[in-house]
Amino acid sequence: MGRLLFIVNPRAGKGRIKSHFLDIVDIFIKGGWEVEVHTTQEPLDAMKTAKEKGSGADMVVCSGGDGTLSETISGIMRLDAPPVLGYIPAGSTNDFAASLRIPSNMASAAGNVVNGSPFPVDIGYFCGERNFVYVAAFGMFTEVSYMTPQEKKNLLGHQAYMLEGMKSLTNIKSYAMTLQSEEITLEGDFVFGMVTNTVSVGGFKGLVKRDVALNDGLFEVLMIRTPRTAMELKDILSSMILKEVQSEYVYRFKTSRLSVSFAEPADWVLDGEFGGSRTQVEIENLTRKIHIMTPR
Repeated sequence: MGRLLFIVNPRAGKGRIKSHFLDIVDIFIKGGWEVEVHTTQEPLDAMKTAKEKGSGADMVVCSGGDGTLSETISGIMRLDAPPVLGYIPAGSTNDFAASLRIPSNMASAAGNVVNGSPFPVDIGYFCGERNFVYVAAFGMFTEVSYMTPQEKKNLLGHQAYMLEGMKSLTNIKSYAMTLQSEEITLEGDFVFGMVTNTVSVGGFKGLVKRDVALNDGLFEVLMIRTPRTAMELKDILSSMILKEVQSEYVYRFKTSRLSVSFAEPADWVLDGEFGGSRTQVEIENLTRKIHIMTPR
């Protein structure tokens, strides 16, 4: 069938891949693939490897968490003809795999790589420099994903995010900003903003609109204004929990492109990894840019 480049993050998700590695490679070989394996050695190694070796592969498969997936896609996005991508989730939350219904069982996920169907997905383009797969965000809780040590993620899994998230409640920062898109203009102080292409973020479903499509050329956007009173906070929580409740502090909308200007630098997170501190952000949807193997 061709050459398969297998990029593996051996530390993701308590090192789950280690006990399944030989079985996975065996499934690939039985499926007719010639397999080359690369284990990541440092941050951004998956991106570098996908960029340098992906052009010679008929398929690139990565195993790790959402960060490994994001790096791999960022690498193949830099190729003239991106190969089809396979994914074997091995992280703590695996949000995008859940959106694509890729099996959490590693052997089943490997079988999906061999027997599944390529499905086109949209990819985010951040500030004309970087790509993201399923989320770009700023504000409260966003630092949790990249500030939580890998060892704690491995030890506690999803609970690690919850524990670190509780700490950030004591130091919520407000951002003076202006957002502009074709659909809406927002101005004022906000505590959180999120641009997504997924049905699940941090293991939670339904944070954005319910009718999420991964290849419609549109992002789902969630913006939350800074609450000034207890009643405003109650209004925000009601809107978040009871999603049909309207709020003048919570905005949910779809767009293909948006621009955000901040009064002072804001830290952004892209797919769980630090995306830089910026005062001006441009985000664009690259429609159906990558094909990922999904269950038939």
